[in-house]
Amino acid sequence: MDGKFVVTRTKDGGKSFESLSDGFPAERCYDIVFRHGMDIDDSGDQLVIGSSTGTLWVSENGGDSWECITSNLPQIYCARFAAT
Repeated sequence: MDGKFVVTRTKDGGKSFESLSDGFPAERCYDIVFRHGMDIDDSGDQLVIGSSTGTLWVSENGGDSWECITSNLPQIYCARFAAT
């Protein structure tokens, strides 16, 4: 993907995937997301991703677009929504 940061989404159980990158760095991104660095809320609409470089993104539309919340955190190993 030319060094771009993307999230891949499937809506058919893994038969096909689409790459989503709106709101992520456009090129040469060196962030790594660990296994537990992404979470989806119960509705499936809100997603959060934390990276190895301390950047935290959130999506409120199922991953179609992302917003950087901060890029000043320490390395993020796990991201979770609080239980309500």
